[in-house]
Amino acid sequence: MISSLRGRVLHVEPDSVVLDVNGVGYAVAVTAQLARELHLGDERSLHTALIVREDSMSLFGFAERADLDVFGQLLSVSGVGPKSALGVLSSLTVDQIARAVADEDDAPFRRVSGIGPKTAKLIVVQLAGKLHAPAAAVAGASTPTASGLADQVTAALIALGWSERVAVEATATVLDAAPTGATVPSLLKLALAQLGPARKERTGV
Repeated sequence: MISSLRGRVLHVEPDSVVLDVNGVGYAVAVTAQLARELHLGDERSLHTALIVREDSMSLFGFAERADLDVFGQLLSVSGVGPKSALGVLSSLTVDQIARAVADEDDAPFRRVSGIGPKTAKLIVVQLAGKLHAPAAAVAGASTPTASGLADQVTAALIALGWSERVAVEATATVLDAAPTGATVPSLLKLALAQLGPARKERTGV
């Protein structure tokens, strides 16, 4: 795993950079903001993530460790790949991402190229509680209402392929039995556990 690189900037593109590290040139995908900050001949250190696929190995680089951490969190979301995650970080700062998740607001993610409405909703749902929101956002955040929780869990189930009717019924069932202080991720987990056996019964698997 290549977790960091330090070298001289040999080439810069709008979304990538080539670093000369002891005579070896590494092509690294970066955010648009970072690309604008880099200049030929600069000596720079980048925190990196190596993504290995069957037909390729790609490096993604970030100036700050926090950006790399959020990149990894975004990759854990269903439907978000490395390019989409980098696109989110090119459009939003780490604080803006954390604030949007804390506010349960998927609008900023829907404005990112390559992120559709369902994926934007999943980012908010699946990253809930995993990011450190800015202090101002935490201070102004309110406790989610039961209806707000229901809307988010239902939307997540629909995004995962369930019909609206099934999603609404499953959400209502888990909300009735949910303990005080239940979160969207915990409710979604309960709903999926309930729907798993139900799917098998319907299909005869």
